[in-house]
Amino acid sequence: MTSPSKKLSFEFFPTRTPEGRAKQVITRKQLRQFSPEFFSCTSGAGGSTRDGTMQTIGDILAEGTAAAPHLPCIGMTAAEIRELLDTYKEMGVRHIVALRGDIPSGMGAGTSGLRYANELVELIKNEYGSHFHIEIAAYPEYHPQARSAEDDLNHFVRKAKAGADSAITQYFYNADAYFRFLDDVRGRGVDIPIIPGIMPIASFSKLVRFSDTCGAEIPRWLRLKLQSYADDSAAIKALALDVVTEMCERLLREGAPSLHFYTLNQAGLVSTICQRLGY
Repeated sequence: MTSPSKKLSFEFFPTRTPEGRAKQVITRKQLRQFSPEFFSCTSGAGGSTRDGTMQTIGDILAEGTAAAPHLPCIGMTAAEIRELLDTYKEMGVRHIVALRGDIPSGMGAGTSGLRYANELVELIKNEYGSHFHIEIAAYPEYHPQARSAEDDLNHFVRKAKAGADSAITQYFYNADAYFRFLDDVRGRGVDIPIIPGIMPIASFSKLVRFSDTCGAEIPRWLRLKLQSYADDSAAIKALALDVVTEMCERLLREGAPSLHFYTLNQAGLVSTICQRLGY
């Protein structure tokens, strides 16, 4: 059994309806039993869900848990980013997930504003000092838009050395990819904690769609095994829980500093995995 001394964190996305907001309150209450270090909340391209993100962050803080808003910088000016950071500071936020973010549809190359996550990290660190803990994204299997593996690693190193405090990875199902990534960035002088991002598997079709979009690999053996179950959701769930739990056990056993769960605003599978891990 792995040690429950290592902290967990959980990610949500903002909801669009009062019913969704109420459901998320219940989901967070269920996950709070695991004493999370923080709850994070995503933000859409170009600030498209900014109000929803801010509302969710306010809810989390009011519930007594630390909150970490995602801050995608693409297409935002430095002044707009400062205004948003000032608001978060006033709310009591101490943790920012600093991202480039997806490029909004129709945005041209000449658009003003910050374009890369390392620029955002530098702005936060230079102007807010140590007030915010700065989290950045990491891609053990490489960013889908990267020109090469080497280019992607160099980009991560720039972000980290710009002043990041830690990193959260894209989800993966091959622990070796995480440990290889660690070796690669440690060899380039980056020593910040790198937290594995964990995605429970609820549906094979959704997993394929997500993974094709974000560049996360589904190992061939796992893909074929899940495919073989067709519409047997109970068999898919049982296998997926075993696979993800065993990977989490190995990650923690071999030195991962903590785990960050992509909840998709659902508590069930995440709770089961955390309980299996001894939390």
